[in-house]
Amino acid sequence: MRSRTSAAVGSAVFFVVAPGTMVGLVPWLISGWELRRPLPYWGAAQAVGVVLICAGLYACVHAFTRFAAARGTPAPVAPTEHLVVDGFHRYVRNPMYVALTAVNTGQALLFGSWGAAVWALAFWAAAAVFVRLYEEPMMARSFGVEYARYRRNVPAWLPRLRPWQAPPAGARD
Repeated sequence: MRSRTSAAVGSAVFFVVAPGTMVGLVPWLISGWELRRPLPYWGAAQAVGVVLICAGLYACVHAFTRFAAARGTPAPVAPTEHLVVDGFHRYVRNPMYVALTAVNTGQALLFGSWGAAVWALAFWAAAAVFVRLYEEPMMARSFGVEYARYRRNVPAWLPRLRPWQAPPAGARD
């Protein structure tokens, strides 16, 4: 079992490398983070973009902290020993991918960049394929019945309106 400090450091490093690349480096390379107004009255779209960026970054950082608290990281090479089903994970199974997609979409709106919009869609599609082909089978192998219950109750991409409460250990469906 790793310490919370090492889990926090590992999560922070992974945060800089993975999300930092997906919502920092790539969108910057695409848009140059230059504000454009491709259509009249684009200011409202830019305001929505700022809200999406802020909400997405908050949700992503919060989800990363849940992994550190569980003495693991979101990185497949250093996972948690227990299934993380608190925080935003109570609303949606993939809160980090949803949050990063929101950030990418927000950047497309803020910068008025069609290229960034295509990147947001491509990022979500790649994440969805990765989740379906790698993460879900790995989670099923690692956490068995606990993950199957979680998967039945918490949607993958569109958040629930009310948080799911995991049943007590040993409880049946």
